Amino acid sequence: MLLLFFKERLAWIGFYVFISVSLNVLFSLDVGLVSVSITYVNIFMLISFSIFLLWRYIVEVGQLRNFLGNVDGQLDDVHSNNMDLSPFQDVYFKKLEDVFYAKDMELNKTKVHLQEYSDELLAWVHEVKAPLTSINLMLSQIENLVLRRKLEHEWLRLHLLVDQQLHQTRLASIEKDNYMTKIELRTVVYKEIRAMQPWCLEKGIGFDVSELSETVMTDGKWLAFIVRQILSNAIKYSPINTEILIFTEVDTNGAILLHIKDEGIGIRKEDLPRIFQKSYTGTAGRESAQSTGMGLYLAHNVALKIGVRIRVQSRVDEGSIFTLRFPLQNQYVKLTGR
Repeated sequence: MLLLFFKERLAWIGFYVFISVSLNVLFSLDVGLVSVSITYVNIFMLISFSIFLLWRYIVEVGQLRNFLGNVDGQLDDVHSNNMDLSPFQDVYFKKLEDVFYAKDMELNKTKVHLQEYSDELLAWVHEVKAPLTSINLMLSQIENLVLRRKLEHEWLRLHLLVDQQLHQTRLASIEKDNYMTKIELRTVVYKEIRAMQPWCLEKGIGFDVSELSETVMTDGKWLAFIVRQILSNAIKYSPINTEILIFTEVDTNGAILLHIKDEGIGIRKEDLPRIFQKSYTGTAGRESAQSTGMGLYLAHNVALKIGVRIRVQSRVDEGSIFTLRFPLQNQYVKLTGR
């Protein structure tokens, strides 16, 4: 703080040095001032200037600490706290208040527009889900089995994209839209497998869920979304007539792990650190027109919000294992505050 004060008052110190040098030169050149002791003058000026600097240091540092301690980032509090500002400082702060007020108004307008856009998007998604449900019912009346399965697959793709958009819009307010309760993993996984049935039948993909028996404390709706995104990726990149293994285990710390293992094309080592980044499709995704790079990004962000951690192990041409690690009881208490 002392060094900062000296930097701030460098002009004062420079002026004092200039006056002192000038007076010393004047006293040495003017014979009429020979009888005056220049030493006493220098000592008097130095002591006076030092006392003045000390006084200003105490006053200004006190003001600064008071400002930092009371204002706490709110410029409007400068005048309400009756802070002793110099006329120049008062002008500066009034101008800053005007600037911040204008920025706050602009930010509030942007927030309102964003909220209106989010509400309109949610309304649109809900409107689209109604005809999608009707179309799904109509598909069951198609007698041509091959055609029906193809149409069901395309319907499922459209349904997943709409569902993804719905959860992406809700992600910003997930803290207000989660409810932690005991969930049977088998129930969640079975429901998502049934939803993917048309796609799985078309590719001949089966599931092994014999070792799926744990119960966890989490939000069922958001967990289902995470599982849905991982399952859709596993099905998308798995060869035909293969099997996806889904099982649970408990690690050495007592945390429950949910594993989803496929026999797909795998993920390159250089792609692994980036698969959860927004819109990142990776090497395999660039070869598929269906990849948007949003599924795993959303799943990862949702998982962080509800305390779940996602780990990935993968090798090219050997498949991938996605692991969901659920929080322990003490971690759950920190997460929910209960």
